[in-house]
Amino acid sequence: MKRAVSYLRVSTAQQGRSGLGLEAQRQAVQAFAAAHGLAIIGEFVEVETGKGSDALDRRPQLATALQAARKLGRGTPVLVAKLDRLSRDVAFIAGLMAQRVPFIVAELGADADPFMLHLYAALAEKERSLISQRTRAALAAKKVAGARLGNPTNLTEASLLGAAANAAQADRHAANIAPIVREIQAAGGKTLREIAAALNARGIRTARGGNWYASTVRNLLARPGSVSGRVTS
Repeated sequence: MKRAVSYLRVSTAQQGRSGLGLEAQRQAVQAFAAAHGLAIIGEFVEVETGKGSDALDRRPQLATALQAARKLGRGTPVLVAKLDRLSRDVAFIAGLMAQRVPFIVAELGADADPFMLHLYAALAEKERSLISQRTRAALAAKKVAGARLGNPTNLTEASLLGAAANAAQADRHAANIAPIVREIQAAGGKTLREIAAALNARGIRTARGGNWYASTVRNLLARPGSVSGRVTS
């Protein structure tokens, strides 16, 4: 049976949208592997945005997945559920292809070669650009028509909405991290400090992009949708 390593990624703003959650990705990858006779040797999980030219530098788990595939040798692929779990950026996809590690995207099928991955990434990048252009054009048209695009009298309401949005994002981030914390606990990480150290070792950042400490782990575990159970400091 041919071996493969899997790579799963979520960003805090995308959890639960379009079936991109960790569990949904894991199920898609496992179903694809079972249907195509692949044995998943290792799973690498990232909670990080996919944007920016330095995206690979900010994704240590993807770099580790590439290293693991190279060690296994014989064209061992990295398996992902959807192409945008790697990136929608053509240059980024091209950089990954230059790593000389094959990628399999479950939603595109086993026969999608590097040329097809470049093509799909180019289409996704173009679609994103068109959406941005249409949004700017619509706002400009409203402004010309005399519509007020901002309401300075509603600062309190806007502040409350912003706080609610931040809280919702933190809850989504906690839900993203929860499966990883459970894995750390199952591997023997029982205290807040041990969990923080394990999250930092995996290159996973807090919701604000910082390192983990006992206090930030405690705050994470206190959020809805996170891991239940008592954890010592």
